[in-house]
Amino acid sequence: MATDELLFEKSGVKASIVFNRPDVHNAMNWAMYDRLESVCDEIDADDDIRVVTLRGAGSKAFVAGTDISQFRDFESGEDAVAYEARIDRVVGRLERLKRPTIALLQGVCVGGGAAIALACDFRYADENLKLGIPIAKTLGNCLSMANFARLVDLLGTPKAKEMLMLARLFKADECVAAGVVNDVFDAREIEAEVDAIAERLTQMAPLTVAATKAAIQRIHEARRIAPEDGEDLIRSCYTSADFHGAVDAFMQKRQYTWQGR
Repeated sequence: MATDELLFEKSGVKASIVFNRPDVHNAMNWAMYDRLESVCDEIDADDDIRVVTLRGAGSKAFVAGTDISQFRDFESGEDAVAYEARIDRVVGRLERLKRPTIALLQGVCVGGGAAIALACDFRYADENLKLGIPIAKTLGNCLSMANFARLVDLLGTPKAKEMLMLARLFKADECVAAGVVNDVFDAREIEAEVDAIAERLTQMAPLTVAATKAAIQRIHEARRIAPEDGEDLIRSCYTSADFHGAVDAFMQKRQYTWQGR
């Protein structure tokens, strides 16, 4: 399952994951999602690893969501439900990693990229960050219930609605103010700053770190409703004329006029 489009490296007690498609702002294809899930299994099986850092190749993007071209193959509501279930499985696997995770965010972090970043324990950004899920402006689809829950957990209801319903991309300082990013660093210094934070985590009591992460994760999961409770919303958006028209328009780099059907 190895792919050069998602790189996994280990150096001592630290590990790193790099999303490596800089020519398309590190947009995720199916192989990358599959590889991310398998890497999580590798990390949990390696007792030497104490911390994991995730970043995008280059400095222009963390991850610019799922590669839109793949949506052209969707033919039914079941395709949409299966897609959101797949994203939930992969992002949920990352969220449940036993080791602490740090997302190093530079430039664009949108759609599925935002979901990946929000599943991490810590988020540090440079001043160029643009974080959001602008689907009300781009494709006209919707999120799974788990990803709605992550947004509400981290942003709160008002900001989550602003991000989703107004398709707002939050700048770095806004993300810090909302509490969704831990800190902002100069683009020239962010790698060294994040490495220092990762190093600090390796010096903390491993059982305390793991117990804290697991406890907070259990609290979040206890508040989340069943995934199937949102399947009607997923079907209604992904099977619409708007969604298919917007995907075609996106690929052709033209504006789409919403029809509401």
